[in-house]
Amino acid sequence: MPALASFARIHVDDLDRALPTFVDLTGEQPASRFAFRDLEVARIGGYLLVAGTAEALAPVRDTQATTVVTSLAEVLDLTARHGGQVLDGPNEVPTGRNLTVRHPGGAVIEYVEFDAATRARFAAGA
Repeated sequence: MPALASFARIHVDDLDRALPTFVDLTGEQPASRFAFRDLEVARIGGYLLVAGTAEALAPVRDTQATTVVTSLAEVLDLTARHGGQVLDGPNEVPTGRNLTVRHPGGAVIEYVEFDAATRARFAAGA
């Protein structure tokens, strides 16, 4: 279960105000943008911008990165073997399925298993 990609999570209060800086920083346009729960999310370069009110962001602020994997089942197995804790999920999300894990030592990572359409766009570099 190699990690296919990892994205630094950046929490912002207004996605439309934050994006121009990251467009200039990365030289890219957002590869994806969608709403999930009370949040707005955009992937641009090596970043995942997560926007919302203080209340909406509170449950996700401890999550340090988002990692794309081929199999959430393998992440669940790894979590059990190493004594981690599943904090949320698995859930259906706009890009496939996700879950959030607290690993031994305290790292909190969101794992995403892309659906076929998102996987194809991702493989194409979008």
